Amino acid sequence: MNINGKPYRTIWEKNTDTIEIIDQRHLPYQLVIEELKTLDDFAHAIRDMHVRGAPLIGATAAYGMYIAALQGVELQKAADELKDTRPTAVNLAYAVDKVLAAAFIAESNQQNQIILQTAREIVEESVEHCRLIGAHGVEIIRNISQKKEGKTVNILTHCNAGWIACIDYGTATAPIYAAHNEGINVHVWVDETRPRNQGARLTAYELKEHGVPHTVIVDNAGGHLMQHGMVDMVIVGTDRTTRTGDVANKIGTYLKALAAHDNQVPFYVALPSSTFDWSIRDGLKEIPIETRSADEVKYMEGWENGSIKSVLLTPLESPAINYGFDVTPAKYITGLITERGICAANEAAILALYPEQQ
Repeated sequence: MNINGKPYRTIWEKNTDTIEIIDQRHLPYQLVIEELKTLDDFAHAIRDMHVRGAPLIGATAAYGMYIAALQGVELQKAADELKDTRPTAVNLAYAVDKVLAAAFIAESNQQNQIILQTAREIVEESVEHCRLIGAHGVEIIRNISQKKEGKTVNILTHCNAGWIACIDYGTATAPIYAAHNEGINVHVWVDETRPRNQGARLTAYELKEHGVPHTVIVDNAGGHLMQHGMVDMVIVGTDRTTRTGDVANKIGTYLKALAAHDNQVPFYVALPSSTFDWSIRDGLKEIPIETRSADEVKYMEGWENGSIKSVLLTPLESPAINYGFDVTPAKYITGLITERGICAANEAAILALYPEQQ
Protein backbone atom coordinates (compact mmCIF):
# COMPACT_ATOMS: atom_id res chain seq x y z
CA MET A 1 0.00 0.00 0.00
CA ASN A 2 1.06 3.62 -0.43
CA ILE A 3 2.19 6.48 1.76
CA ASN A 4 2.62 9.73 -0.15
CA GLY A 5 2.47 7.69 -3.34
CA LYS A 6 5.36 5.39 -2.30
CA PRO A 7 4.68 1.68 -1.67
CA TYR A 8 5.38 0.43 1.84
CA ARG A 9 4.97 -2.64 3.94
CA THR A 10 4.89 -2.36 7.73
CA ILE A 11 7.97 -4.57 8.33
CA TRP A 12 11.00 -5.42 6.20
CA GLU A 13 14.65 -6.50 6.35
CA LYS A 14 17.16 -3.67 6.25
CA ASN A 15 20.10 -6.09 6.25
CA THR A 16 21.06 -9.46 7.70
CA ASP A 17 20.93 -8.32 11.32
CA THR A 18 18.44 -5.43 11.36
CA ILE A 19 14.68 -5.39 10.81
CA GLU A 20 12.81 -2.15 10.18
CA ILE A 21 9.22 -1.29 11.06
CA ILE A 22 6.89 1.66 10.76
CA ASP A 23 6.54 2.89 14.35
CA GLN A 24 2.78 3.27 14.50
CA ARG A 25 2.81 5.44 17.62
CA HIS A 26 3.75 8.45 15.46
CA LEU A 27 1.06 8.05 12.80
CA PRO A 28 -0.68 9.92 11.26
CA TYR A 29 1.51 12.89 12.10
CA GLN A 30 4.96 11.55 11.28
CA LEU A 31 6.33 8.59 9.33
CA VAL A 32 8.98 7.16 11.68
CA ILE A 33 11.02 4.12 10.68
CA GLU A 34 12.43 2.18 13.65
CA GLU A 35 15.28 -0.33 13.61
CA LEU A 36 14.92 -3.53 15.66
CA LYS A 37 18.26 -5.18 16.46
CA THR A 38 17.81 -7.21 19.66
CA LEU A 39 15.24 -9.52 21.22
CA ASP A 40 14.42 -6.74 23.69
CA ASP A 41 13.75 -4.38 20.79
CA PHE A 42 11.19 -6.80 19.36
CA ALA A 43 9.51 -7.52 22.69
CA HIS A 44 9.32 -3.80 23.47
CA ALA A 45 7.93 -2.98 20.00
CA ILE A 46 5.15 -5.56 20.37
CA ARG A 47 4.29 -4.85 24.02
CA ASP A 48 4.25 -1.05 23.64
CA MET A 49 2.42 -1.11 20.32
CA HIS A 50 5.08 0.26 18.01
CA VAL A 51 3.53 -2.55 15.96
CA ARG A 52 -0.01 -3.85 16.52
CA GLY A 53 -2.55 -5.90 14.66
CA ALA A 54 -2.57 -9.69 14.89
CA PRO A 55 -0.86 -10.53 11.55
CA LEU A 56 1.85 -7.89 12.01
CA ILE A 57 2.50 -8.98 15.59
CA GLY A 58 3.06 -12.52 14.31
CA ALA A 59 5.47 -11.41 11.60
CA THR A 60 7.38 -9.22 14.05
CA ALA A 61 7.70 -12.08 16.51
CA ALA A 62 8.98 -14.39 13.77
CA TYR A 63 11.72 -11.92 12.87
CA GLY A 64 12.40 -11.48 16.58
CA MET A 65 13.11 -15.20 16.82
CA TYR A 66 15.57 -14.87 13.93
CA ILE A 67 17.46 -11.99 15.53
CA ALA A 68 17.52 -13.87 18.85
CA ALA A 69 18.98 -16.93 17.15
CA LEU A 70 21.53 -14.79 15.33
CA GLN A 71 22.71 -13.38 18.66
CA GLY A 72 22.89 -16.73 20.42
CA VAL A 73 19.81 -16.36 22.62
CA GLU A 74 18.31 -19.71 23.62
CA LEU A 75 15.28 -20.16 21.38
CA GLN A 76 12.81 -21.34 24.01
CA LYS A 77 13.73 -18.35 26.18
CA ALA A 78 13.16 -16.03 23.24
CA ALA A 79 9.86 -17.73 22.43
CA ASP A 80 8.59 -17.38 26.01
CA GLU A 81 9.58 -13.72 26.17
CA LEU A 82 7.85 -12.88 22.90
CA LYS A 83 4.69 -14.83 23.73
CA ASP A 84 4.35 -12.95 27.01
CA THR A 85 4.15 -9.55 25.31
CA ARG A 86 0.50 -9.66 24.11
CA PRO A 87 -1.75 -12.50 25.34
CA THR A 88 -4.82 -12.13 23.11
CA ALA A 89 -3.54 -12.15 19.51
CA VAL A 90 -3.10 -15.82 18.57
CA ASN A 91 -0.94 -15.01 15.51
CA LEU A 92 1.89 -14.30 17.94
CA ALA A 93 1.98 -17.86 19.27
CA TYR A 94 1.33 -19.24 15.77
CA ALA A 95 4.39 -17.50 14.34
CA VAL A 96 6.70 -18.29 17.27
CA ASP A 97 5.69 -21.97 17.32
CA LYS A 98 6.14 -22.26 13.56
CA VAL A 99 9.68 -20.89 13.87
CA LEU A 100 10.46 -23.24 16.78
CA ALA A 101 9.23 -26.24 14.83
CA ALA A 102 11.37 -25.35 11.82
CA ALA A 103 14.42 -24.70 14.00
CA PHE A 104 13.98 -28.00 15.84
CA ILE A 105 14.42 -30.11 12.68
CA ALA A 106 17.13 -27.96 11.09
CA GLU A 107 20.80 -28.91 11.03
CA SER A 108 22.67 -26.77 13.56
CA ASN A 109 24.80 -25.08 10.90
CA GLN A 110 21.68 -24.16 8.93
CA GLN A 111 19.38 -23.22 11.80
CA ASN A 112 19.64 -19.44 11.50
CA GLN A 113 19.00 -19.53 7.78
CA ILE A 114 16.01 -21.84 8.24
CA ILE A 115 14.56 -19.51 10.88
CA LEU A 116 14.97 -16.52 8.58
CA GLN A 117 13.38 -18.43 5.72
CA THR A 118 10.45 -19.35 7.98
CA ALA A 119 9.98 -15.73 9.07
CA ARG A 120 9.92 -14.68 5.42
CA GLU A 121 7.36 -17.39 4.65
CA ILE A 122 5.13 -16.15 7.48
CA VAL A 123 5.32 -12.61 6.06
CA GLU A 124 4.51 -13.66 2.51
CA GLU A 125 1.77 -16.01 3.66
CA SER A 126 0.14 -13.15 5.56
CA VAL A 127 0.29 -10.83 2.55
CA GLU A 128 -1.21 -13.45 0.23
CA HIS A 129 -3.93 -14.37 2.71
CA CYS A 130 -4.92 -10.71 3.04
CA ARG A 131 -5.03 -10.34 -0.75
CA LEU A 132 -7.33 -13.35 -0.99
CA ILE A 133 -9.56 -12.02 1.81
CA GLY A 134 -10.00 -8.95 -0.39
CA ALA A 135 -10.77 -11.06 -3.46
CA HIS A 136 -13.49 -13.00 -1.62
CA GLY A 137 -14.89 -10.12 0.42
CA VAL A 138 -15.31 -7.78 -2.52
CA GLU A 139 -18.12 -10.05 -3.74
CA ILE A 140 -20.23 -9.01 -0.74
CA ILE A 141 -19.66 -5.31 -1.47
CA ARG A 142 -20.29 -5.82 -5.17
CA ASN A 143 -23.64 -7.50 -4.46
CA ILE A 144 -24.74 -4.67 -2.17
CA SER A 145 -23.70 -2.12 -4.79
CA GLN A 146 -25.76 -3.90 -7.44
CA LYS A 147 -28.81 -3.98 -5.16
CA LYS A 148 -28.36 -0.25 -4.54
CA GLU A 149 -28.00 0.33 -8.30
CA GLY A 150 -24.53 1.76 -7.94
CA LYS A 151 -25.27 4.09 -5.05
CA THR A 152 -22.65 4.38 -2.34
CA VAL A 153 -22.06 1.32 -0.15
CA ASN A 154 -21.58 2.53 3.42
CA ILE A 155 -19.30 0.29 5.46
CA LEU A 156 -18.58 0.63 9.16
CA THR A 157 -15.36 -0.68 10.67
CA HIS A 158 -13.85 -0.67 14.14
CA CYS A 159 -10.23 -0.22 15.22
CA ASN A 160 -7.57 -0.68 12.54
CA ALA A 161 -7.63 -3.96 10.66
CA GLY A 162 -5.94 -2.41 7.64
CA TRP A 163 -2.59 -2.86 5.99
CA ILE A 164 -0.99 -1.01 8.91
CA ALA A 165 -2.18 -3.83 11.19
CA CYS A 166 -0.90 -6.46 8.80
CA ILE A 167 1.95 -6.25 6.31
CA ASP A 168 -0.08 -5.31 3.24
CA TYR A 169 -3.75 -5.09 2.14
CA GLY A 170 -5.17 -5.60 5.65
CA THR A 171 -7.97 -7.94 6.70
CA ALA A 172 -11.15 -5.87 7.14
CA THR A 173 -9.89 -3.26 4.69
CA ALA A 174 -8.82 -5.68 1.94
CA PRO A 175 -12.35 -6.02 0.51
CA ILE A 176 -12.81 -2.25 0.78
CA TYR A 177 -9.61 -1.55 -1.18
CA ALA A 178 -10.56 -4.18 -3.76
CA ALA A 179 -13.98 -2.59 -4.21
CA HIS A 180 -12.56 0.93 -4.45
CA ASN A 181 -9.94 -0.21 -6.96
CA GLU A 182 -12.59 -1.67 -9.28
CA GLY A 183 -14.64 1.51 -9.19
CA ILE A 184 -17.41 0.57 -6.74
CA ASN A 185 -18.65 3.58 -4.79
CA VAL A 186 -17.74 2.90 -1.18
CA HIS A 187 -17.67 5.07 1.91
CA VAL A 188 -16.26 3.98 5.27
CA TRP A 189 -17.51 5.02 8.69
CA VAL A 190 -14.33 4.93 10.80
CA ASP A 191 -14.80 4.36 14.53
CA GLU A 192 -12.32 6.48 16.48
CA THR A 193 -11.62 3.42 18.68
CA ARG A 194 -10.82 4.67 22.15
CA PRO A 195 -8.62 4.61 24.09
CA ARG A 196 -5.70 4.56 21.61
CA ASN A 197 -7.73 5.84 18.65
CA GLN A 198 -6.44 3.35 16.09
CA GLY A 199 -9.42 4.12 13.87
CA ALA A 200 -9.10 7.89 13.96
CA ARG A 201 -5.33 7.81 13.64
CA LEU A 202 -4.53 4.73 11.55
CA THR A 203 -7.57 3.58 9.57
CA ALA A 204 -8.41 7.15 8.55
CA TYR A 205 -4.76 7.70 7.59
CA GLU A 206 -4.45 4.70 5.32
CA LEU A 207 -7.86 5.24 3.71
CA LYS A 208 -6.88 8.85 3.01
CA GLU A 209 -3.59 7.76 1.46
CA HIS A 210 -5.43 5.31 -0.81
CA GLY A 211 -8.15 7.81 -1.73
CA VAL A 212 -11.06 5.91 -0.15
CA PRO A 213 -13.94 8.19 0.97
CA HIS A 214 -14.38 7.96 4.73
CA THR A 215 -15.71 9.77 7.79
CA VAL A 216 -14.39 9.47 11.35
CA ILE A 217 -17.10 8.99 13.98
CA VAL A 218 -17.11 8.63 17.75
CA ASP A 219 -17.32 5.03 18.91
CA ASN A 220 -20.91 5.26 20.10
CA ALA A 221 -22.31 6.73 16.87
CA GLY A 222 -22.50 3.41 15.04
CA GLY A 223 -25.82 2.35 16.51
CA HIS A 224 -27.42 5.67 15.55
CA LEU A 225 -26.16 5.35 11.98
CA MET A 226 -27.54 1.81 11.72
CA GLN A 227 -30.92 2.86 13.08
CA HIS A 228 -31.19 5.45 10.32
CA GLY A 229 -30.19 3.14 7.45
CA MET A 230 -26.79 4.75 6.99
CA VAL A 231 -24.75 1.52 7.27
CA ASP A 232 -24.97 -1.25 4.67
CA MET A 233 -22.51 -3.61 6.31
CA VAL A 234 -19.95 -3.88 9.08
CA ILE A 235 -16.49 -5.42 8.58
CA VAL A 236 -14.07 -5.87 11.45
CA GLY A 237 -10.90 -7.84 12.05
CA THR A 238 -10.09 -10.23 14.88
CA ASP A 239 -7.18 -11.09 17.12
CA ARG A 240 -8.38 -14.59 17.99
CA THR A 241 -11.30 -16.65 16.70
CA THR A 242 -12.44 -19.98 18.11
CA ARG A 243 -13.15 -23.06 16.01
CA THR A 244 -16.85 -22.40 16.76
CA GLY A 245 -16.80 -18.82 15.42
CA ASP A 246 -16.56 -16.67 18.56
CA VAL A 247 -14.44 -13.59 17.85
CA ALA A 248 -12.13 -11.55 20.08
CA ASN A 249 -11.46 -8.11 18.67
CA LYS A 250 -10.79 -4.59 19.91
CA ILE A 251 -12.99 -3.54 22.82
CA GLY A 252 -16.29 -2.18 21.50
CA THR A 253 -16.69 -4.73 18.70
CA TYR A 254 -19.35 -6.64 20.63
CA LEU A 255 -21.50 -3.52 20.95
CA LYS A 256 -21.27 -2.95 17.18
CA ALA A 257 -22.39 -6.53 16.61
CA LEU A 258 -25.39 -6.05 18.90
CA ALA A 259 -26.40 -2.86 17.09
CA ALA A 260 -25.98 -4.55 13.71
CA HIS A 261 -28.08 -7.52 14.83
CA ASP A 262 -30.86 -5.26 16.11
CA ASN A 263 -30.95 -3.32 12.84
CA GLN A 264 -30.50 -6.25 10.42
CA VAL A 265 -27.14 -4.95 9.21
CA PRO A 266 -24.76 -7.69 7.97
CA PHE A 267 -21.79 -8.08 10.33
CA TYR A 268 -18.67 -9.70 8.84
CA VAL A 269 -15.31 -10.60 10.36
CA ALA A 270 -12.24 -10.82 8.11
CA LEU A 271 -9.37 -13.06 9.16
CA PRO A 272 -6.58 -15.28 7.87
CA SER A 273 -6.41 -18.89 9.07
CA SER A 274 -3.50 -18.01 11.39
CA THR A 275 -5.99 -16.08 13.56
CA PHE A 276 -8.08 -19.16 14.34
CA ASP A 277 -7.33 -20.80 17.66
CA TRP A 278 -8.25 -24.38 16.83
CA SER A 279 -7.75 -25.50 20.43
CA ILE A 280 -10.68 -23.61 21.98
CA ARG A 281 -14.44 -23.64 21.57
CA ASP A 282 -15.87 -21.08 24.01
CA GLY A 283 -14.58 -17.57 23.40
CA LEU A 284 -16.12 -16.03 26.50
CA LYS A 285 -14.53 -18.57 28.81
CA GLU A 286 -11.28 -19.42 27.06
CA ILE A 287 -9.91 -16.37 25.23
CA PRO A 288 -7.53 -14.38 27.46
CA ILE A 289 -8.43 -10.69 27.49
CA GLU A 290 -5.50 -8.31 27.81
CA THR A 291 -5.78 -5.54 30.39
CA ARG A 292 -3.57 -2.60 29.52
CA SER A 293 -2.39 0.46 31.42
CA ALA A 294 -5.07 2.72 32.90
CA ASP A 295 -3.07 5.68 31.59
CA GLU A 296 -4.28 4.88 28.06
CA VAL A 297 -7.81 5.67 29.27
CA LYS A 298 -6.95 8.64 31.45
CA TYR A 299 -4.72 10.42 28.93
CA MET A 300 -5.10 11.15 25.23
CA GLU A 301 -2.39 11.94 22.70
CA GLY A 302 -2.62 14.45 19.88
CA TRP A 303 -0.56 16.73 17.66
CA GLU A 304 0.24 20.26 18.77
CA ASN A 305 2.88 22.71 17.56
CA GLY A 306 4.96 20.11 15.76
CA SER A 307 5.00 17.32 18.34
CA ILE A 308 2.79 14.68 19.97
CA LYS A 309 1.38 15.87 23.28
CA SER A 310 -0.43 13.93 26.01
CA VAL A 311 -3.28 15.50 27.98
CA LEU A 312 -5.15 14.31 31.06
CA LEU A 313 -8.88 13.64 30.47
CA THR A 314 -10.04 12.49 33.90
CA PRO A 315 -9.64 13.62 37.49
CA LEU A 316 -6.08 12.67 38.35
CA GLU A 317 -7.21 10.57 41.30
CA SER A 318 -9.93 8.65 39.44
CA PRO A 319 -9.10 4.99 38.78
CA ALA A 320 -9.60 3.54 35.30
CA ILE A 321 -9.59 0.06 33.81
CA ASN A 322 -8.50 -0.72 30.27
CA TYR A 323 -9.72 -3.97 28.74
CA GLY A 324 -8.11 -4.26 25.33
CA PHE A 325 -10.59 -6.67 23.73
CA ASP A 326 -14.07 -8.12 23.98
CA VAL A 327 -15.65 -11.29 22.61
CA THR A 328 -18.45 -11.30 20.05
CA PRO A 329 -20.41 -14.57 20.15
CA ALA A 330 -20.75 -16.36 16.83
CA LYS A 331 -24.54 -15.95 16.79
CA TYR A 332 -24.15 -12.24 16.01
CA ILE A 333 -21.78 -12.75 13.07
CA THR A 334 -23.15 -12.95 9.52
CA GLY A 335 -20.02 -14.54 8.10
CA LEU A 336 -16.27 -14.99 8.28
CA ILE A 337 -14.20 -13.80 5.31
CA THR A 338 -11.06 -15.93 5.05
CA GLU A 339 -8.37 -16.60 2.47
CA ARG A 340 -10.26 -19.77 1.50
CA GLY A 341 -13.64 -18.14 1.11
CA ILE A 342 -16.63 -16.93 3.12
CA CYS A 343 -18.38 -19.15 5.65
CA ALA A 344 -20.91 -18.96 8.45
CA ALA A 345 -19.56 -18.48 11.97
CA ASN A 346 -20.09 -22.02 13.20
CA GLU A 347 -17.87 -25.04 13.60
CA ALA A 348 -19.30 -27.10 10.74
CA ALA A 349 -18.95 -24.27 8.22
CA ILE A 350 -15.46 -23.36 9.40
CA LEU A 351 -14.26 -26.96 9.25
CA ALA A 352 -15.73 -27.31 5.75
CA LEU A 353 -13.18 -24.68 4.71
CA TYR A 354 -10.42 -26.16 6.91
CA PRO A 355 -11.04 -29.94 6.94
CA GLU A 356 -7.47 -30.57 8.12
CA GLN A 357 -8.50 -29.15 11.51
CA GLN A 358 -11.15 -31.84 12.11
